[in-house]
Amino acid sequence: MTDSAAASSDSPDISQSPDAPTFHGLKPLAAKRERELQEIFGDGGMLARAIDGYRSREPQTEMARAVAAAMDTHDTLIAEAGTGTGKTYAYLVPAMLWGGKTIISTGTKHLQDQIFARDIPTVRKALAVPVTVAMLKGRANYLCHYYLERAQQEGRFASRHEAAQLREIVTFAQVTHSGDKAELASVPENAPIWAQVTSTRDNCLGQECPRYKDCFVMQARKEAQQADLVVVNHHLFFADVMLRDTGMAELLPSANTVIFDEAHQLPETATLFFGETVSTGQMLELARDCVAEGLIHARDAADWVKLGANLERAARDVRLTFGQDNTRMSVAQLADDHELFGALDGVDAALLDMIETLQHQSERAEALGACLRRALELHQQLERWQTGAAPPTPGEQPLPLLDPDAPRVTDGKREKAAKAREAEARLAAEAKAAQEASKGEGDGEKAYTPPETVRWIEVFSQAVQLHQTPLSIAPIFSKQRAGAPRAWIFTSATLSVKGNFMHYAAQLGLDAGKSLTLASPFDYPNQSLLYVPRGLPQPSSPGFTDAVLDAALPVLEVSGGRAFVLCTTLRAVNRAAERLREEFERRGWPYPLLVQGEASRTELLDRFRALGNAVLIGSQSFWEGVDVRGEALSLVIIDKLPFAPPDDPVLAARLDALTKKGLSPFAVHQLPQAVITLKQGAGRLIRSEGDRGVLMICDPRLVDKPYGRRIWQSLPPFKRTRELPIVRGFFDEIAADAGG
Repeated sequence: MTDSAAASSDSPDISQSPDAPTFHGLKPLAAKRERELQEIFGDGGMLARAIDGYRSREPQTEMARAVAAAMDTHDTLIAEAGTGTGKTYAYLVPAMLWGGKTIISTGTKHLQDQIFARDIPTVRKALAVPVTVAMLKGRANYLCHYYLERAQQEGRFASRHEAAQLREIVTFAQVTHSGDKAELASVPENAPIWAQVTSTRDNCLGQECPRYKDCFVMQARKEAQQADLVVVNHHLFFADVMLRDTGMAELLPSANTVIFDEAHQLPETATLFFGETVSTGQMLELARDCVAEGLIHARDAADWVKLGANLERAARDVRLTFGQDNTRMSVAQLADDHELFGALDGVDAALLDMIETLQHQSERAEALGACLRRALELHQQLERWQTGAAPPTPGEQPLPLLDPDAPRVTDGKREKAAKAREAEARLAAEAKAAQEASKGEGDGEKAYTPPETVRWIEVFSQAVQLHQTPLSIAPIFSKQRAGAPRAWIFTSATLSVKGNFMHYAAQLGLDAGKSLTLASPFDYPNQSLLYVPRGLPQPSSPGFTDAVLDAALPVLEVSGGRAFVLCTTLRAVNRAAERLREEFERRGWPYPLLVQGEASRTELLDRFRALGNAVLIGSQSFWEGVDVRGEALSLVIIDKLPFAPPDDPVLAARLDALTKKGLSPFAVHQLPQAVITLKQGAGRLIRSEGDRGVLMICDPRLVDKPYGRRIWQSLPPFKRTRELPIVRGFFDEIAADAGG
């Protein structure tokens, strides 16, 4: 592969084509590029000759032109490509020909696998280009030889079934080339046993590991370093930005092009990683690992069991300070004397005891040194959360915060804190050196100012997470993108509000002017119908969910099941499942009912496709990334407009910040975000040119409120109705066409 700039300069035919379209904010594409793309995407072109059933689509070619133009000038492009555009081929072709070293990041591992295993081989074969490809996942996806051996030695299994799974993994380790646990289908990827035989950033021994030369993670990173195209996912990409732990730190500086598919997920994913989270789960895992490694390498040096038990007890005491499960709250909502703060002091004391012991024993084994580093880092994170100090910025190594005079460090802990600070001081020199080494790409940039953050707590049945989240990720992401010139491509089916990209661009600090909207090739007015029932109450009404189901039942009857019921809350999912189960039984309807939580998402979708007349009820996880083509899905019911709950701590803080700036939080943030989410849900209905069906939105605000027009005008151009007889007629027409 050749770098795009170099490829552009080696031909005398570099003049701009007079008929070449000028993309929003991008320079026109060279005439030679235009002709090459037409030869590839056009009727009878290279793709048509190589791929059965391929048909030329102008929106796909137009997107390929825009992507190529961005690559030529190392520019940024935001491309909203409607369902059916063929956006994957539209960016893969220019990436393989002119993108240079290219990183492709997806929103899900499912799409990552699909692009790597299906789309890239297809396009590479059609173009006949010698492109090398690699896929890189997070370390938790790769088997670890060291921890596999430790699991065999310890023999800690929850059941005989788990022990049998370990034996399968041992056999797998002897034959696998990649170590990717996805290859071992007999052991589910979410099986608890995998936690014992994979490493984490915290417990990896690095180059000191006795099995380092055989490490599957390092092997995958080496292959990625040498490849022309590297396929990753958003979580991996942003985890490395903050933690430098996924191999991306070596990849990004050498990349000429970065492409984000499913880019609508970026703001949420980046927010997750640009913030900082401390969990009681981390504390419990550290305690268990310290005990295990201490007993192996320094059994005579300390009472490891007692030290671990003290830390475990302190972590569980944090959970006991909250009575309610599944709740979120900001620190500002807690009283100054809330029990949480005392419990965190207990964790702090137990951590310092563990740190003091590890300081004296860490040189006896690398595993103990790794435990010490984890304990110190956990202490730093806890201190930052308690004091409100800003989390580290992209590429920055966290510096010691263990100050004996810092807030919340009591007199009884000062001596231990001072000793622990000595250990952190040793790490400080390494951190400083790493920071200096990582400054290369950002030199010359203006001073970076960390964004405001909100501190909040999330309570689960068995755990507590302490979060510190930036109110805006734009300055952090902009800092990451600064430096060496490269092309940045952001694409998804849902990025704009009625063709306006301002909301999305503002979230990431992008230029909204460098954007492109590509309409879906589907015939929505004839393939689909948007139905908003009359007479429904406002969503805030107590009986709203039952009213939605009353309106949905006659539509489900005429559709013959074959429906998604997409809810905005789990409470609505549970009520819908209860009510529909009763109604189906009472009416004798033969529609199988599939409910989120009763099986994995993959299993539910496989059963839905196979059954052909099922009704699936789900919440957020089914609003996107779901592709059901054909007659199995002919009706999508959405209970209400997906406005985020205003009591969410991060959202509440962001809305408050907008209000203080004199802006309308609803117009600037809540409405655009709801539109993008609704477009995702609506996009489940029509997935191919042969699909037909009804989108039923049961929220009267879509019609009654002034902003409703802006919402439905952002959706694909469905034919619209409020009358049930028209819906019945539409399904009768579908049935007649199928029978004819």
